[in-house]
Amino acid sequence: MENPWNERYSNSEYIYGKEPNQFFSKCLSSLSPGKILFLGEGEGRNSVYAAKSGWNVDAVDYSPAAKEKALNLAKEENVSINYIVKDFSDFQPEENIYDVVVLVFIHLPEDLRKRTHELAIKALKPGGSIILEAFEKEQINYSSGGPKSLDLLYSLEEIFTDFQDLDLTTFEKAVSELNEGEKHLGTAHTIRFFGKKPTN
Repeated sequence: MENPWNERYSNSEYIYGKEPNQFFSKCLSSLSPGKILFLGEGEGRNSVYAAKSGWNVDAVDYSPAAKEKALNLAKEENVSINYIVKDFSDFQPEENIYDVVVLVFIHLPEDLRKRTHELAIKALKPGGSIILEAFEKEQINYSSGGPKSLDLLYSLEEIFTDFQDLDLTTFEKAVSELNEGEKHLGTAHTIRFFGKKPTN
């Protein structure tokens, strides 16, 4: 099956920019560097930022074109990231090995979303953190980015249910002005989640 993301990432321009997502970078600054996993990492802006900040980075996406751009960005910044091309329906990370798992604007159908979020939690060490920002369902009314299908936009209830066993640091619906390349630009409604896996 043809991969639409390959086409999206096929040109030289970084369509979501080269700077990290602001919510992600703010959360990351409160943590000590360790081992971090990025799911749906795209062109590498967040994973390269983490590597520059001293993190040991694994990244996953199912677009070979995205991987190529991410590795080019890492080379440009003189850092190294481990980037795996994998479909999320087949992805099975090791359990209890990551200090942080990051999901920034990754939108999946319900069953795959639940599976991916469950695997993200399992991949965390006890005390590890999830950092997530995703478009909330009200984003359907805005042109600043995100899926054009309500089924692929998330609700607070869905995210709370998926991560209800984590201890919450931040969990909110946010209205912000995105400036993340041409595809994320303007007023947006997002869900922001920062939570920690219990240690017991």
